[in-house]
Amino acid sequence: MVFQLPRVALLPIALLTLCVTPVAFGAPGLQVIYLVPLALVWVVLRARTVAGSDGVVVRTALRSRRIEWSQVTSLQLGRPNKVSLVLNGGERLTLPAVRLGDLPALAKASGGVVPDPSATAEKTPEPGVASTDTDE
Repeated sequence: MVFQLPRVALLPIALLTLCVTPVAFGAPGLQVIYLVPLALVWVVLRARTVAGSDGVVVRTALRSRRIEWSQVTSLQLGRPNKVSLVLNGGERLTLPAVRLGDLPALAKASGGVVPDPSATAEKTPEPGVASTDTDE
């Protein structure tokens, strides 16, 4: 399962490029300002999380890291809509492009290692409550 940023995120970068064009040609050497939108395009196209039954691969703008599910102790759900893995040593690893709504798909891709928070638990009868079934 691949979680990546939507391609529509490139539209604001295109608008930014259009807006910096008058500044870039205002003086010699200011064309270097185009490196900012170019770097943002790199981040949008590269950042992703690939989850499978054997582990997860986290790709950020500058590096890539593979984590086995056995190294994961828990998930940390943060704000705003951020999901992180907590590893055996206590290290936290943010999962790019994974949001709270993606947790059921992440749980399915992990083969049950990551719990699905949307799964409903079976109801158990409360202690002291009589059953309505009778055997007569």
